[in-house]
Amino acid sequence: MFKRACLLALIFAGSLFCVPQVATATGWQAGVAKVNISPELPIWLSGYATRNRPAASKHDDLWAKALVIEDAAGHRAALVTLDLVGIPRELSQSVCQQVEERYKLPRAAIALCASHTHSGPVVRGNLMAMYSLDDDQSRRIKEYKAALTDKLVAVVGDAIKTLKPAKLSFGIGEAGFAVNRRNNPEGKVTELRKENKLAGPIDHELPVLAVYGEDGQLRAIVGGYACHATVLSLYFISGDWPGAGQNELERRHPGAIAMFVAGCGGDQNPLPRGNLSFVEKYGNEFADGVDAAIKSSLKPLAPTLKTAYEEIDLPFDKLPTRAELEALTQEKRPQGPWAKYMLAQWDRDGKLPATYPYPVQAWSLGDELTWILLGGEVVVDYSLRLKSELGLKKTWVSSYSNDVMGYIPSVRVLREGKYEGGLARFPYGLPAPWDATVEQKIVDKVHNLATQVDKESATR
Repeated sequence: MFKRACLLALIFAGSLFCVPQVATATGWQAGVAKVNISPELPIWLSGYATRNRPAASKHDDLWAKALVIEDAAGHRAALVTLDLVGIPRELSQSVCQQVEERYKLPRAAIALCASHTHSGPVVRGNLMAMYSLDDDQSRRIKEYKAALTDKLVAVVGDAIKTLKPAKLSFGIGEAGFAVNRRNNPEGKVTELRKENKLAGPIDHELPVLAVYGEDGQLRAIVGGYACHATVLSLYFISGDWPGAGQNELERRHPGAIAMFVAGCGGDQNPLPRGNLSFVEKYGNEFADGVDAAIKSSLKPLAPTLKTAYEEIDLPFDKLPTRAELEALTQEKRPQGPWAKYMLAQWDRDGKLPATYPYPVQAWSLGDELTWILLGGEVVVDYSLRLKSELGLKKTWVSSYSNDVMGYIPSVRVLREGKYEGGLARFPYGLPAPWDATVEQKIVDKVHNLATQVDKESATR
């Protein structure tokens, strides 16, 4: 009897010891970290072809921030946000490969998202047809890219080290400063806004993911908005309005790390613009929209996570001939430098590419959020369409993710032409406008991946 009693006591004690571990495993785990990615100066800034010299000063720091989440079954994903105009495919591949090897995260579970600030450094491989860099600037940009790669890999590891039990919630706020730049002359925006006559499609929703610790304190805030980060066009380093918005949120919520993920704002501008007062104004409006969502509309996310990632061969329209390119080499910007860039690519590869490997990613968090992450500068038509088709108030559509290779027009924008509809191929170094099937190919793949992640979530 004594032996049996001791055995039962040991079993009971062991079960008590196991209870906290089981309880912890039933919820989310989250870790967050940040690293300064401001470049050494002087360095050439990206985003505008009109700049004619490097930046020699800094207004505010640029950051890379990582949020790693883990569901109740142990599935992890890493979101990395960057205060940069964009990143090229080669850098994205290198970072993801190293993260996968070092931290055992599959490619589908890694998202690299740029804010698209036009006051950050040139990143080698992105928008390179826009610049004529001397040897010193080429060296600086090459060295920056190598250091950036190391920092992005390391910040994911730093976030993993801080994994703790957490609660995740999602909701949608609003901010009204984005304006469709294709339909509203910039000089008339103030007047048109007062008269409520702004035209063209917009997406003023502001999706918010909030991460709380077990003590109820905010640990991370992720906000998204469909608008260019182009308030400034000067010669100093700045995160523009997304940087100001993140800084303001971190000021309002001490101890939390704020992150920004750009929406489908390829044809959306912050207007009016041009000076630091508008940076602060729009940054505060973004922070206000995030806080309003936190106070009123957030809903808990069940601890289930599924990720999917695929690349599709996105076709270009009719490619230029070599003779056509050679004839353009004597032209001024943008055609002349673009033609030389294309001929160099032709000489290197033996031809121009007929397609581009375009990245499409989908994450599901619980049954309450389907998150679509698209590459390139996606116009607003995509977010409006995909949210209506996949589910309003539960679908988050981001762009500038994983690879920023050019503008991604809808069929409407492609037919209308102008900068987003085809002319942007010159600074981006793309051989031709996209084929007319571009929108449907992307939408079909989004639906395919969304179905994959939603089905998987439903089975858990």
